[in-house]
Amino acid sequence: MAGMELSERQVAELRGILRPDVYDGSVSARVQIVLWYHEGYRKIDIAAMSGASRPTIDKWIGRYAIYGLDGLASGTSPGGPRTIPGRIRGRVLALTRQTPPEELGISHWTSAKMAGYIKKMEGCLGFSAVGFAAVAGERPPAVAAGHV
Repeated sequence: MAGMELSERQVAELRGILRPDVYDGSVSARVQIVLWYHEGYRKIDIAAMSGASRPTIDKWIGRYAIYGLDGLASGTSPGGPRTIPGRIRGRVLALTRQTPPEELGISHWTSAKMAGYIKKMEGCLGFSAVGFAAVAGERPPAVAAGHV
């Protein structure tokens, strides 16, 4: 039987963080991997259920075994520095959680509409729909759902 022995306290702590999502690289998704492994699922099955690669499954199970919950947090990214200023990132994230203003005549944000709105309101040059990929993976619902 595959698995990892966890105390009741550890399981409760992990379940408190868990969100019922697909694998999205979040701590919650990593918690789900650890819990599935604890429940006896094989790593190959966890990879299939989560959509993550087998090396990714090994990485997070191993990091949890060594470092506990702290091991499920991402370290620094090997990528370059952020190219979108923090105030714009904050604006994108805030708008993502709001209905667009009535004067725009739309019911949901698209990447292009939000980028245009932010350019107009913030006076940003060079910010486009492509910029959403750099904003912590959070995109307008229509974009995330693939409607754009």
